[in-house]
This record gives sequence, C-alpha cells and structure tokens, in this order.
Amino acid sequence: MYEQFYGLREKPFALTPDPQYLYPSKGHRTAIDSLLYGIYHRAGFMILTGDIGTGKTTICRAILEKLDKNVKTAVIFNSFLAKGELLKSILQDLGCASKARSNKERIDALNSFLLQQLSQGKNVALIIDEAQNLSIPVLEQIRMLSNLETEKEKMLQIVLFGQMELEQKLPSPELKQLNQRVAIRLRLLPLTRTETESYIHQRLTIAGARGNITFSRSALQEIYEFSSGIPRLINLICDRVLLAGFIDQTYRIRKKIVEKAKRSLLGEETGVKFFTPLRIALLTVFFLLSGGMILWQQDYFPSWPSEKNFIFEKMEGIYHQILGAPHLPVSKIPSDKGGVKSSPQAKEPAKDLSGVL
Repeated sequence: MYEQFYGLREKPFALTPDPQYLYPSKGHRTAIDSLLYGIYHRAGFMILTGDIGTGKTTICRAILEKLDKNVKTAVIFNSFLAKGELLKSILQDLGCASKARSNKERIDALNSFLLQQLSQGKNVALIIDEAQNLSIPVLEQIRMLSNLETEKEKMLQIVLFGQMELEQKLPSPELKQLNQRVAIRLRLLPLTRTETESYIHQRLTIAGARGNITFSRSALQEIYEFSSGIPRLINLICDRVLLAGFIDQTYRIRKKIVEKAKRSLLGEETGVKFFTPLRIALLTVFFLLSGGMILWQQDYFPSWPSEKNFIFEKMEGIYHQILGAPHLPVSKIPSDKGGVKSSPQAKEPAKDLSGVL
C-alpha cells in the first residue's frame, strides 16, 4: 500500500527471514563466522540460542547460502519429531536412498553415506531450527549421531538453533553427555540503540529508499523502547509506522506517528475508553437506583414523592456523567398514580357570600 508513495520496490520490514536483509551487527557476524568455522573445521556439536525474534532463523538461512558445494546439508525446520522420524528426515534431506526400517538400519545407512562423503573430501552438516521443541529422547538420539566419527575428525557437524528454553534444557541430568559435547556455544543478543537505527536505515536502503524517508531522533528512540532491539519487533512497528506516515502523507517520521502506529499495533483506540473504572461504578449505582424505582412504582414501598424525585434527579446526574450526554428528560413524579387529587376542602360546595358582601 505505502510502497509506491515512498518509492520502494518492496516492503522493507517483512517478517520473513530473508538473508538479503540480514543486518551484520557484531553479534550476528560473530554467530555466522563461528558456525561456519565450526562446520568447515568439523567441530561436531554447535548451539546458537536467542530470544524470540532476534534473528536465529535468518542466520540459519544465511549460513546455508554461504556454504559451498563441498558441504551437504540436512535441514530440519519441523522440530516436533519422533526418534524414527528424525533419522528418516535426515536421510531424505541428504538424498540418501535407503530401504532401512529400523533405527539401527537407518544409522548404519547414514554412517555409510558419511564415510562415502569423507572419502570424496566432502563434509556433511545437520542443521535443526527451533531445537527447543526437541524431546529429550530425540536430543539423546542426536547426541548418538555425534558419535559418527573417525579417529581424527567428526563426520557429521550438528548445529542446533533454539530459543532460551534450549539452554535451560541442556543442563538436565538426561542430557549431561550431550551438554559436554558442545564445541561452540553462542547466544544472540538484541540490537543496541545505535544498531537499531542502522538496522532501520539498511532495510529501507535495500528496499529502494533513496534518503527520502527520515526519522527524528525521538521517533527512533520510541521505536527502540518499544522493540527493545529485537529485530522482529522492529519490523512490526516500522511497517505500521510507514503505513501511518503514508496515511498522513509525510516522509518525515516523528514520535507522534510512532505513537500512533504503536497504538494501532496494540489494538488501542485513540479515543477515551468507555468502560473506565469510574463509569463502571456509576453504571452499577445507576442500575441499582433503576431497580429501586421499579420496585417503588410497583408499590413495594410506601409512596414518598419527595424521595422519588430526589432519586430521579440523582439518576439523571449519573446518566449524564456516564455518557457525557444531555440530561434525561426526567419529570417530577406526581404524588400518586391517579394524578393530582383534590383536597377534601375542594369537594365542599362554595359558600354564598352575597349576604356578607
């Protein structure tokens, strides 16, 4: 919607893990370089963890793009797998045709394939995303796969990408052996304030911006405070910011636009909320008084006109406070249901005063 207005080829803040948009922060560069080193030098077991949205999947795809043809890869994105399904998926992804049915036969088939690749000077890497979802039995099976090695080197390089829950799971007694085998252990941190600003400008430039979209310092600070430097949240707010800027027909993004975008993203209305605590309390009193008046009109209580009028006046005031609307057209209550009664004196015939006069 806003791409044409800003002269962009595509949306710069899409949520898909596109390696083209990978921002080379210090943490991201360290992660990529370390994992590539571990794969090429046959380090064996490697783990990268980070909070949700910090860019783990993007790094995973970037690594796959950087690996040369001498490295064959098996990539598992669905981490909700049983033990037998994991081995089967690995063999299929490696293009290793096998009629094996049991786990032992599958491990033997994988071992034969690894030996063949090693003899040709090639390497094999197993990469698993969202590894925090792997069950303890599957993680233990992965640990067993790390035993596929020669006397000098590992034949299978295993890289696990996972959320922080993976770090919490590894120290458990059941995974003690696996935890001890981790050769490279990395944690991806959120971007700093300066990196967040560079991240935004880089994505805009890649999408085709030519400096026509500018952000005030207060707007950038507001984005950083909202996102805490997490790339996925930066993308969410910035996409909504550009939409808000397009609606306002402006190329200058100020704090006010970011705040508007934030409210839209969080589903908050710009107007005053109707059901505030005060209004809830007033509504409660209003309905209690209404119920009392209904009972009063049904003769459950004695007829006290002044008290009824007093209650109606209070109900009118409460109604006005709740809705901010004009007062209810409440009229005074007559003394009784039958209308205004004549006094006993009114029924007496008028006296003839002609003689007096």
